[in-house]
Amino acid sequence: MMSTDRKLRVAVLFGGRSGEHEVSLMSARSVLSVLDPNRYELMQIGITHEGKWVTGEDVLGKFENGTADGLQHVIVSPNPSEMGIYVLQDKTLEKLTDVDVFFPMLHGTFGEDGTIQGLFELADVACVGAGVLGSAVGMDKAVFKDVMVANHIPVVDTMIVLRSEIEKDIAAVIRQAERLSDYPLFTKPANLGSSVGITKCHNRSDMQEGLMEAASFDRRVLIQKGVKNAREIEVSVLGNNEPVASVPGEVLPSREFYSYESKYVDGTSELQIPAQLPNEIAEQIREYAVRAYKAIDCAGMARVDFFVEKDTNRIYLNELNSLPGFTTISMYPKLWEASGLAYNKLVDCLIELAMERKAERDRTSYTYRSGI
Repeated sequence: MMSTDRKLRVAVLFGGRSGEHEVSLMSARSVLSVLDPNRYELMQIGITHEGKWVTGEDVLGKFENGTADGLQHVIVSPNPSEMGIYVLQDKTLEKLTDVDVFFPMLHGTFGEDGTIQGLFELADVACVGAGVLGSAVGMDKAVFKDVMVANHIPVVDTMIVLRSEIEKDIAAVIRQAERLSDYPLFTKPANLGSSVGITKCHNRSDMQEGLMEAASFDRRVLIQKGVKNAREIEVSVLGNNEPVASVPGEVLPSREFYSYESKYVDGTSELQIPAQLPNEIAEQIREYAVRAYKAIDCAGMARVDFFVEKDTNRIYLNELNSLPGFTTISMYPKLWEASGLAYNKLVDCLIELAMERKAERDRTSYTYRSGI
């Protein structure tokens, strides 16, 4: 790990142009509560629903109250020779501060999909979590499942349709979906998380509503076979080149499935940690989780979600979240706590992994001169 004799400048990012904006604020609140000010020089950067980046006094508190009044508009330079955070003063850009590590608590679109990771890689600055590839593939549920199939990791049968296909002939899309499997079927945006836009469909009427709902959040919509009588098992993964998996945990949803409301609104779903599984099933799940993590070149962290059929113990990998929730009720930190790694130590470890990943990237040559 990289060491320094001064405080690391850590900028925590939250909000964003995503349906998961509010979840991001909850995650950021938890992370900021454990970052040691004696070890880190902390900065809060909020991104509004419209995409404006701001900083100042108590950014998070103002965002939670639905305002950005009195905050300063900032810009992150993508130029590594002029890296840092800049403010606009009298029509000119003035440097505000350098940043050693960006800690994005941005879930969903423009935060977990590789876009902001690309900005930080252009700027040649450390960033907590996966890079462009791991973020983009982990975010896109359809592409991710194709990669899992190529790596012989079992997944649930799915199909992908475009928003334009739904708008052109939704009846044809529904007929195509019904050939995939009997009901129930799930519809979900291909690129979103926190169960936003997901519908469990029991019939054609549900399917029509679910397709329209998912299409409002993404131009690509995933239709997935429902796993009957399934347990929802999750595993946390941590690391860069040599990732490790936590103990598995089980979600016991208070609703028909682990919806946005049961995660973040009523908070009534229960978590069983560790999950009560036969040892060989638990170990197979952990092995699949690490293999999936490596397959998409993930880094830093991820939560990997599985279905396990109650009758057969058959395992299906459902999805990988490269920037999982960090709220007080989130599974990712709870699983590591049950595995012996406290929340504050986990956050410190993620920052160290970001610095390690940056040091590895610095060893890469980006110029070539032919000897011919």
